[in-house]
Amino acid sequence: MSAILVDTLEPKFREEICKKFTTLNDKLDFTNCLTCGMCTAGCPYSDIHENMDPRKFIRKVLVGMKEDVLTNEFIWNCTMCGRCTMECPMKVDIGGIVRTVRGNFGLRAPGFLQDIVEAQLHSGNQMEITEEDYLDTLEWMEEELQEEVDDENAKIPVDKEGADFLFLWDPREIKYYPSDVQSIGKIMYAAGANWTCSSKVWDATHYGLFTGDDEASKILMQRVADEVKRLKVKYLVVTECGHAFRAQKWGPKVWLNKEDASYPVYSILELMARWIKEGRIKLDKSKNTEEITYHDPCNASRKEGLIELPRYILSQAVEPKLKEMWPTKQYNYCCGGGGGSLGLGSDYKDNRLKKGKVKADQIENTGCKVCVTPCHNCYDQLNEIIRHYKLDVKLKHIHHLVSNALVLD
Repeated sequence: MSAILVDTLEPKFREEICKKFTTLNDKLDFTNCLTCGMCTAGCPYSDIHENMDPRKFIRKVLVGMKEDVLTNEFIWNCTMCGRCTMECPMKVDIGGIVRTVRGNFGLRAPGFLQDIVEAQLHSGNQMEITEEDYLDTLEWMEEELQEEVDDENAKIPVDKEGADFLFLWDPREIKYYPSDVQSIGKIMYAAGANWTCSSKVWDATHYGLFTGDDEASKILMQRVADEVKRLKVKYLVVTECGHAFRAQKWGPKVWLNKEDASYPVYSILELMARWIKEGRIKLDKSKNTEEITYHDPCNASRKEGLIELPRYILSQAVEPKLKEMWPTKQYNYCCGGGGGSLGLGSDYKDNRLKKGKVKADQIENTGCKVCVTPCHNCYDQLNEIIRHYKLDVKLKHIHHLVSNALVLD
C-alpha cells in the first residue's frame, strides 16, 4: 500500500462536499462513517473488478484525499444503487456523495452521459425526438389502439386541460418501442382514466440524476412543474422507469421551491395496483401462463419502496406463481446498468458486463424464460446481458402482462 502524504491532504474537502450535497437528509451524515466495511460487504460488485470498494472511497473523502477522489474510477464505476447504504449501520449515502463529486468539481462524464443531459435541455427529450415525430407516434398508436379494442373513443389525449393526471413517457417508448404506448393506452382505456400527455414536456427521464448536474436538473424539473400548472392536472404519473420515477418523485423536493413542488407524483405501477383492487380493470391471468421472475430496479425498490406492489400486480396478471431471484426484493442486485453506466461508453463496457454476470446468474438460477422489470434502463442492460451470456430469456415490462390479461367489457 502506498504511503499517504499528510501535506497532500485537503481537510476542507468534506466541507466542500457538504456545501454542494443535494439531499433531504443531514448533509453531514457521511461523516458518521465507522469504517466497519459493511458497505463493501453489501456491494455485490466489490470483488468483480478493480476500483469498486465503497469503504476506501468514503475514507478518501473523509481524510481529504481530494485529488485521488476526483481521479478515482470508483465515481464512474459505482451504479449508485444504494445497496451499500442499506447495509450501512449509519446509513451513509455513498451514492449521494458519488453524485455530488460527479457534478460539482469540474468533471465531465465519460462517454455520452453528459450529452444526454444537454440534448434534453436543448430539445426537450434525451433522444432529440422532434415534436412532429412524437405526436405522429401517439396518433399512430391511438389508431392501433382503436382497432384493437374496436372503439373509436379510445384515445391517447394530448394537452387536455383539467385531466386527473399528466403522463410522462420514456423516449424509448416513443422511438424504439411504440407498441408500449398502445399497451399503456389500453390500460388507461380499460380503467376509464381521465388522463393526458403533453405535446412539449413529456420525457420522464432525468440524467441529471446521474451526472450530478443540479443546475440542469432544476431546469428540467421546473419544466415539468410548469406543465402540471399549465394543463391544470391534479397529479403526475411516470411510466415504467426506475430512475425517472425516483427523479420525478424526489427531485421536486430538492430542486424546486415548495409551491412549485406541491403536486403528487405516482408510478404507473401504483395506478395499476389501485385499479385492480378497485375493480376498475379486470384481468384474466390465464392469458399469461409462462413462469416469470422479477428484477427489482434499485431506484424504484430500494429508494422509493415499490417492492410488494409490483408483486401484487403480477400475482393478479400471471397464472404461475412468481419465482423469486436470490437475494430478492430490497436485497436484489443492481443489473449493472444503473447510475448512467449505459451512457459511459466503451471504456466502461467490460466492467458493466462483468457486473451483469451476477445478474445473469441470478436469472438463470430461477429457470424462468421470462424476466419482468418495470425500468427501461434495466431493460436495456438486461437485454445486453441476455445476448452476451446467451440466456434463453425474454424481457417484459409489467404493463405488457397487464395489458395482455385485460378483460374488456
